[in-house]
Amino acid sequence: MNSLKIVVLAKQVPDTRNVGKNAMKEDGTVNRAALPAIFNPEDLNALEQALRLKDRFIGSTIQLLTMGPGRAADIIREGLFRGADGGVLLTDRKFAGADTLATSYALAQALRKMQPDVIIAGRQAIDGDTAQVGPQVAEKLRWPQVTYAEEIVSYDGKEMVVKRRLERGVETVAAALPLVITVHGSAPACRPRHAKQLMKYKHAKTLTEIQEAGADYYEELQNIDYLRIPEWGVTDVGGEEAQYGLSGSPTKVKKIENIVFQAKESKKLTAADTDIDDLMKELMANHTIG
Repeated sequence: MNSLKIVVLAKQVPDTRNVGKNAMKEDGTVNRAALPAIFNPEDLNALEQALRLKDRFIGSTIQLLTMGPGRAADIIREGLFRGADGGVLLTDRKFAGADTLATSYALAQALRKMQPDVIIAGRQAIDGDTAQVGPQVAEKLRWPQVTYAEEIVSYDGKEMVVKRRLERGVETVAAALPLVITVHGSAPACRPRHAKQLMKYKHAKTLTEIQEAGADYYEELQNIDYLRIPEWGVTDVGGEEAQYGLSGSPTKVKKIENIVFQAKESKKLTAADTDIDDLMKELMANHTIG
């Protein structure tokens, strides 16, 4: 069988699905402290596709790659608990303020160093909803890409056959490796944590986290390779510093508004047949239905 070196792009995001009254600051920006940080949902769909490939092709490995502050190491640990083999945290003050273009540049630089056969990512992140980073990474690497993937159907050592979920149906395509795949939210949900993986990797930490934990902890873990999560900065991945962070981000936010929708018109209906009949006629007349 043909083993694969797989990298899953993952992002730690604020849980915008559970927005409360304190979710926005007065200046209109997201109050990240008020929202729990979670594994981006479609990146979990992508991880499941990678795990299925690992199950089918013996000897395959999965590495997670995420960019963010030190706390983003939680994403790598979560991936390890579910069956991944390792991961890399891209963290550097020079990465701060990156838009999708600068983010994809940093990820592409790291991926050149990691040299995977296939890159799998979620279609988009729930905090930005741009769906740009995966395709931009593919363009920077000059690799073919398949977007909106719902299932990786087969792999023969040269090509992958991928089923795509489109707005009006399903499309099946074949693409040669190396390949970038972005996974749609309709793909199968990721499997839960595995007890053995959890026990094995529960103490996995970055060097920064190990140093903050104290000397005794550092001495205990410094010789256990699989418990060390690498941290890479700009000097580790190379490239042009002007392409990173704010300086490499052409997107400028001019204005942010916090909009609250309010119902201005309402109707009260009884359970009488005449009220229901009148409502149906009105909805059909204005083409809401029918």
